[in-house]
Amino acid sequence: MLSSIPSINLGKYLSLEDFCICTQTYQKYSDKINILPKNPATIEALKDLNQFILDPIIDYFGLANFKLTYGFCSPDLKKYLNQKDPVTGQKNGRIDPSRDQHMAHELNKNGKYYCERLGAACDFLILNFPSNHLVDWILQQKLPFDSLYFYGNDRPIHMSYGSQHKRDIWAFTPTGQPTKKGIESWVKLLKDNS
Repeated sequence: MLSSIPSINLGKYLSLEDFCICTQTYQKYSDKINILPKNPATIEALKDLNQFILDPIIDYFGLANFKLTYGFCSPDLKKYLNQKDPVTGQKNGRIDPSRDQHMAHELNKNGKYYCERLGAACDFLILNFPSNHLVDWILQQKLPFDSLYFYGNDRPIHMSYGSQHKRDIWAFTPTGQPTKKGIESWVKLLKDNS
């Protein structure tokens, strides 16, 4: 469906194309999905996410070790993430557009933001590096994130950057429920550093 993605650098390392095509769902349905943002404020939010969060991480760990697994979510991608795969019967993805900031500053058909928190988010991992150690490093660096979601040592983490700078951190149970259980030392470190 998309003829070409404009060449827009979002930071020192990543482009708009990187943020638009990294999901498995996009790869599966690329001929049906318009992945581009419509609101110019979304590009600015993605640039801030890169400048303040991702560029410092990639500066330290290296671009070759960085893997973006979920970036920007367009309304078209959201539609396909909410659908079930016809072969497996499993939902293509788990999303929460009203909170997760992957839709950045995009507007719904009623002219309202999908996520009132604004900002932008992505999920990523550092290859061959446990995600709990990555979170340790991020907290030691005092990066100004809005939200950080930890899903497990061998899974990507979710980070957002937005004007609230909440520096809120959550882990998730195997059933996908948010919890602070098991991350008490991170929560304490955030409180001590605020």
